[in-house]
Amino acid sequence: METIETEFQRKLEVCYSPELFPTYFVKDDCVVVVIDIFRATSAICTAFDHGIKQIIPVATIEEAREYQAKGYVAAAERNGEIVEGFDLGNSPFSYMNPELKGKELVLSTTNGTQAIEKAKAANTIIIGSFLNLDAVCRFLEKQNKNVILLCAGWKGRYNLEDSLFAGAVVNQLKNNPVFTGLSDSSIAADQMYDLAKGDLGEFLKNSSHRRRLAKLNLEKDIDYCLQLNQIDLVPIFNGTGLTIN
Repeated sequence: METIETEFQRKLEVCYSPELFPTYFVKDDCVVVVIDIFRATSAICTAFDHGIKQIIPVATIEEAREYQAKGYVAAAERNGEIVEGFDLGNSPFSYMNPELKGKELVLSTTNGTQAIEKAKAANTIIIGSFLNLDAVCRFLEKQNKNVILLCAGWKGRYNLEDSLFAGAVVNQLKNNPVFTGLSDSSIAADQMYDLAKGDLGEFLKNSSHRRRLAKLNLEKDIDYCLQLNQIDLVPIFNGTGLTIN
């Protein structure tokens, strides 16, 4: 017998790369959760937790420089390192600076801000990290919308850490009866998270981006980004920048 969907039944899908995002049907009844665990979305959540007023995500270094010339605090990262001429990259610890409280900031990163750019066709875009996992899940449960968990990956390719976070969200929401439409990608992410949840760091020890950041002596950032529920807020895109309610 064919299942008849009601307005309360929602799909829960995982998109493993921004390159795949155009294949998803995005319309007004969709929430996109942008995920870049190492480190953009973790840094964004940390910045708001420490009082940043707004973050304007841009795709290119050139756009970031234009904002910088207008007097904005500007941050840019490529390949894990701060871009020359900028004071900040995407280390979460950089955004704990009390001097940033109440300020607007422009941000461009290798993967995370590219994913936000891809997602702009969606009605609602929010930022997810392990740091604000429970807050993200509560937000999604309150929305009468389908959900796409968009993994930023690495330069269009699949990565483990973003997929693990997507699995953590599916793991929490899958038993909610309103989420009736688990895709194959959601099932796979959920099962991988089941394997990893006892020790995320151990599961990711050989992952490519962890090795990449370790070479840059950024293990402290990695450990921070894998902490669960340190931040109780959800950054949301308002059409121009990211803010919190």
